[in-house]
Amino acid sequence: MFPDRLRNLAMLILDDAEQARLKICTAESCTGGLLAALFTDIPGSSSVFERGFVTYTNRAKEEMLGIAGDVIADYGAVSEPVARMMAEGALEASRANIAVAITGVAGPGGGTRMKPVGTVHVACARENRAVVHEMLQLGDIGRSQVRMASVESALNLIQVQMR
Repeated sequence: MFPDRLRNLAMLILDDAEQARLKICTAESCTGGLLAALFTDIPGSSSVFERGFVTYTNRAKEEMLGIAGDVIADYGAVSEPVARMMAEGALEASRANIAVAITGVAGPGGGTRMKPVGTVHVACARENRAVVHEMLQLGDIGRSQVRMASVESALNLIQVQMR
């Protein structure tokens, strides 16, 4: 289901997190739980993967992750502030030490001039550290490709926070 490079990267992260005694959780919008599915596809991941939030709607972001509706109204669900707050909210609402969040426009529709299809924000929070963020401008490369590229970016940010 997942490309070998993503599966191998996820296995490496799980191994490193287990050795460091870290728990990981996810907060996903446009990827709809793909990152959580990748982690849980790996046997033994339950020792590290704590939980996943699929917050596809704005209301879910508000209710599950505690994001204020005015932040979403001001910046839009696909924005750096919302991605950062999703990661922080997931960390707060779980027993994890690291939380990664993904929000974006996977397409084929839904894009705007300011936020075209392929715009994705990924953020990763770790206890007692600054949140790291990456904005992707992938273009209209296809829904599946946008989602997989977003998962890869999230894995890379988790590695950054684990150093």
